[in-house]
Amino acid sequence: MPQSVDRALDVLDAVAGSDGPVSAKALARLTGCGLSTVYELLGALTARGHLVRTAAGWTLGYRVPSLHRAFQRQMRLDEEVHGLLLKARRTVGADTYFSAYRDGEIAVLAGASDSAAPTGGFSVGRDADGHATAHGKVLLSALPRAARLRYLSGTGMRAITPRTITSPDRLDAELRRVRRQGVAVEVEECAPGVACVAVPVPAADGARTAVSVALPLADFERRGDRVTEILRHVAAEAGRLAIRRPTGTTGG
Repeated sequence: MPQSVDRALDVLDAVAGSDGPVSAKALARLTGCGLSTVYELLGALTARGHLVRTAAGWTLGYRVPSLHRAFQRQMRLDEEVHGLLLKARRTVGADTYFSAYRDGEIAVLAGASDSAAPTGGFSVGRDADGHATAHGKVLLSALPRAARLRYLSGTGMRAITPRTITSPDRLDAELRRVRRQGVAVEVEECAPGVACVAVPVPAADGARTAVSVALPLADFERRGDRVTEILRHVAAEAGRLAIRRPTGTTGG
């Protein structure tokens, strides 16, 4: 990748990761670029609508939502899927997510939460810790062994909590169980005090997607079976929505 493109993306990522406007000087510190280079990159990104300059610094621009909508369109995500997640959020009373495996990566494509900080700590975007998440385990369990090993070798199996599975052999055993039972459960492997449940979405075109729920551990211990049952119905409905759409490319 040309260095200028790499630096521009670093600037864009730095602005996206901020809670508010970011000054050019702060971006120079965050990216390790010279101030003059940062100003040049900011000018180009602003001209294309990816960033907007305010009195306090730079924020994401109006081009970003259109890119997100295009991403959702290409991943065959529409208002029906979002409506399904919101309905599941109300029924289950916990944060719900829709995730996919595509081109060697796992990503959370959409979520429904009542708060700015979802219970599971997930946000829309790439998930580099699929070994530790319920949706990641569902998606990894559907992959051929070679593809799964490529993913794990690229991301590693870092220990997020003391309960995170970091052994490839242990993970293989867990994924075999997931394939048999059609459901993945992780308890405090990704975040302390949180449990997650995920099930695969049926897909005639081979697309690898999953729906999941994250809830406080005490709540999971009290009604985990009921949550899993509801989630299976959500996945079945998501599968029916996918069948009604033109075939796309979601698998990898």
